[in-house]
Amino acid sequence: MEIVVCCKRVPDTSEAELIVDASGKDIRRERLAYTINESDNYALEEALLIKERLGGAVTLAGVGPKETDEVLRMGLAKGADKAVRLSDDAFAGSDCWAVARILAKAIAPLKPDLVLCGSQASDDGQAAVGVMLAELLGLPHAAYVTTLEFEGTTAKFKRELEGGKLEVGEMPLPAVVTVQTGINMPRYASIMGIKRALAKELKVLDAAGAGIAPEDVGAQGSHSVLERLFVPIVESHAEILQGDTGEQAARLAGILKEKGLV
Repeated sequence: MEIVVCCKRVPDTSEAELIVDASGKDIRRERLAYTINESDNYALEEALLIKERLGGAVTLAGVGPKETDEVLRMGLAKGADKAVRLSDDAFAGSDCWAVARILAKAIAPLKPDLVLCGSQASDDGQAAVGVMLAELLGLPHAAYVTTLEFEGTTAKFKRELEGGKLEVGEMPLPAVVTVQTGINMPRYASIMGIKRALAKELKVLDAAGAGIAPEDVGAQGSHSVLERLFVPIVESHAEILQGDTGEQAARLAGILKEKGLV
């Protein structure tokens, strides 16, 4: 089975204090360590497990500067076969839609049987690129998948729904799946794997090399714009609503109107 895994390099903010930079549109990054996006790591492990069961090859795809090679090389060290990094100044300012476009242009010629993405980005909290990628590739998809199995050319899955419920479904291959954390136990790269990774193919494509029109990416190819970042003001206030159910409901409605929430 030919599998493509989308990997994102993100700052590790688990024990770091985040400070908004002078532009107001980014955080100060000079002292931050970087790693692979958490759910992308689970997607990579799932791809490697499928490869071990069914054969085939795993290709990694990432969008970003040269530093993204660190994440891709580590994926190669774990067992992926090759990787491609998409990097161009024209990509700066791309939102989820534009990033999905970039990835789609690189992935479509590979004609994979399966595309795996993480369910959510740990830096911006969005969970959009995977499902947008499926739409651009014209493939069926399943999001927040916790179990994935195959029967011939059919993918059978379980995925998380609200309220702790699971949906059981199936879809034909090729398909796109966004993987939820906890689906497996990601492996560590061995010393020999790290050495072998240096000899594996890591292709770099700019916009022209990937066949991407500059107007389709970056700020001009995006549908959303980041206005500013800020640290929320920490406040605490609680009010116990008195009276019977009708009086409580009326008071709650009044509060929501006062706050501009309805």
